[in-house]
Amino acid sequence: MPPILSVTIPFFALVLAGYVAARRHVLPESAIPGLNAFVLYFALPCMLFRFGNATPVLELLNPVAFAVWLVAALLIVFVTVAFSLNRRIGLKDAAFGALVAAFPNSGFMGLPLVAALLGPTATGALVTTLLVDLFVTSSLCIALAEAAGAARDHGAGARAALARALRGAISNPLPWAIALGAVASAVGLKLSGPVDTIVRLLADAATPVALFTIGAVLHRAGQHVHGRTAPVDFVPVALVKLFLHPLLVFALAMAARALGLPLSSLHVTVLTLTAALPSASNVSLLAERFGADNGRIARIIMTSTVVAFVSFSALAWVFGAQPG
Repeated sequence: MPPILSVTIPFFALVLAGYVAARRHVLPESAIPGLNAFVLYFALPCMLFRFGNATPVLELLNPVAFAVWLVAALLIVFVTVAFSLNRRIGLKDAAFGALVAAFPNSGFMGLPLVAALLGPTATGALVTTLLVDLFVTSSLCIALAEAAGAARDHGAGARAALARALRGAISNPLPWAIALGAVASAVGLKLSGPVDTIVRLLADAATPVALFTIGAVLHRAGQHVHGRTAPVDFVPVALVKLFLHPLLVFALAMAARALGLPLSSLHVTVLTLTAALPSASNVSLLAERFGADNGRIARIIMTSTVVAFVSFSALAWVFGAQPG
């Protein structure tokens, strides 16, 4: 456990540092969107380009890992929506709650954390999960949320909502960075000189700035909460994210292996640990943009992030992660 904690403590400490900096106004709220944009459009794409460039295409697009993650995500979404709906929580809020239950913080936190715990070869399967979540999970949940509003306005809505969600996924720079890296690898293109240095510097900045930004975003989301949310409306969703999601992914992955499908023990470990990550912090920004109950979403993300320090570290120890 001490070697694992030597990796996880700095990661979660940087999240805490971002939260404290925003809370104490060392980092002004107006600067948070700029940090988020730097990570999303500059640093993280460079990191993903380098991962895509160094990882075989079949590892990035492993069909069995893709199927396992997709089935688990769909089950988590529909189960979470089903048990969340009540007189206080409508379909729009239930859909965003399902998104934070199924979408881990794999981009900002997962890639560098899993690579530190399991080595750079582990990132291929994690990138597969990121593609599923960006194109399928988030698009489905946003479509559900928008369809709820369209239904109230007596419009067809569902098809238009899904199309809008897919356009949002396509405009996200992260999958394009992965694809560009994979294409460069396939044609044997290697960056060199000043271009390689620029990409490397931006990629190296991704981890600390992304983690710091997570904390700042969490504080910002809490500041924009209006009203109180009963624990019964957010704690169960956080527990689904941290415990049911990884358990389901592990069960499906082991079932795939039992059927003789090509899924290595490393794939099983990566998929399960990715599912055990806290909820993606940027979903709070999406919830705010689409007029959902951002207070509930922020509390789910905050709860999952705090508890994940213990639960994720313990699971990494159970799986025998050996930080290099």
